Amino acid sequence: MSTLFEALRRGRRYLAEEGLEEAGQDAWLLLEYVTGFDRAIFFMREKEELAPEKEARYRELLARRASHVPVQQLTGRAWFMGCEFYVNEDVLIPRLDTEVLAEEGRKVLMNVKAPRILDMCTGSGCLLITLLVEFPEATGVGADISRRALAVAKRNAVSLGVEKRAEFVESDAFSAPFFSGKGGKFVPEYDILISNPPYIPTGDLEDLCEEVRLHDPRLALDGGADGLTFYRKITGAAGEFLKPGGWLLYEIGYDQSAAVEEILRESGYKGIRTVQDLAGKDRVVLGQKEE
Repeated sequence: MSTLFEALRRGRRYLAEEGLEEAGQDAWLLLEYVTGFDRAIFFMREKEELAPEKEARYRELLARRASHVPVQQLTGRAWFMGCEFYVNEDVLIPRLDTEVLAEEGRKVLMNVKAPRILDMCTGSGCLLITLLVEFPEATGVGADISRRALAVAKRNAVSLGVEKRAEFVESDAFSAPFFSGKGGKFVPEYDILISNPPYIPTGDLEDLCEEVRLHDPRLALDGGADGLTFYRKITGAAGEFLKPGGWLLYEIGYDQSAAVEEILRESGYKGIRTVQDLAGKDRVVLGQKEE
């Protein structure tokens, strides 16, 4: 048997030898998951022996991480905008880049009373749910074509205490009866439509890193031949669902700003602009429906 300190040291060395850039952080997160110890407890107990069954589990997880399964999928945990989300192989892992989109959504809603939010391609629900957490009077809808993704989003809504203000709809964009029956097709009702749609060109999918290419759901990645399929599909109908003065916000690929801005412009949106992420790359495009 190994002590906790020895197990962590071996885990770091093993992942480093397997070529993982974040070997130290990954080894720690997996040990934390197996033991339930935070860093303070770990340092107080690092000389204690790790129980055999936990050591075996730790080694199993290290081996899976070495095969490029993301840490978040191994632990079922991902952090986004200060909230912990459950994730699995059915949803994209919430990423720091997407927090730029969430922050722009927050800014848009700052002065809106009891806002209504539509999150298209909701996945784990991270965008809708964090905005509902931020705005206690808000209500919203998360739509996704994947029933399995919606199950994850519903679980997250419950764990973060917003399930009574969130509704989840299985839909390919606006195809579900929900949107023609009670969603507001004829009476616009949403203050914002926010979306992180699939935007990787089909031909580029095989060039993605293994963590994404092999373990993220292809449905959430494939944006069609030019990566713009869902921007066109959503933007073409979004105006029917937005209130006058409502906002449409998208995450984009780093080289898609001009194309997505033009799609919004052709649909009559005003105040169109692009926002950069912390690395200075184009990350969000947003525009406003006319009052």
